[in-house]
Amino acid sequence: MERELNAHEKQVLLAIARQAIIHGVQTGQEYVEPREEKALNQRNGCFVTIKQNGQMRGCIGNFQSELPLFKEVAHMAQASAAKDPRFYPLKEEDLDNFTLEISVLSPLHKVENPEEIEVGKHGIYIEKSFYRGVLLPQVATEHNWDRQTFLKQTCIKAGLPTDAWEADDAEIYVFSAQVFGEGAVK
Repeated sequence: MERELNAHEKQVLLAIARQAIIHGVQTGQEYVEPREEKALNQRNGCFVTIKQNGQMRGCIGNFQSELPLFKEVAHMAQASAAKDPRFYPLKEEDLDNFTLEISVLSPLHKVENPEEIEVGKHGIYIEKSFYRGVLLPQVATEHNWDRQTFLKQTCIKAGLPTDAWEADDAEIYVFSAQVFGEGAVK
């Protein structure tokens, strides 16, 4: 992302995500209206998190996108609502009880030393053999994790032993994110 999104652009993306989820649940179709804003037409990775009653209800994203950001947000919002294997797809009755959080991502950066990871600033992506796991920057903050716990939890997310991040063939990447949600856009 060339610059931080402003409050208007964040509100537009949240509205697009909400519309995409509602339209998808009601029709099974994906639809998003074109946007003119330059920042919303850049190609950035993003994650869309759906929460119900303060608990995660779906979270899917991509690190890179061939789509403009506004379309990627719509696509990831619908995927979070319908394709997160940890949860049943949202139904019509769920549409009046959910909130959204969007994380617009920076590119991945490989770290050689885990000491480079800054809790609260970085998210972690770990790759080892055929296993991959990612946790967004806000996850460590929400759980008050230190760096080592964050690394262990990312390994668990990848289906690896908690110490797998220390292996010579483990690759650790960091990224940052502009994180914003409904009711908390500044």
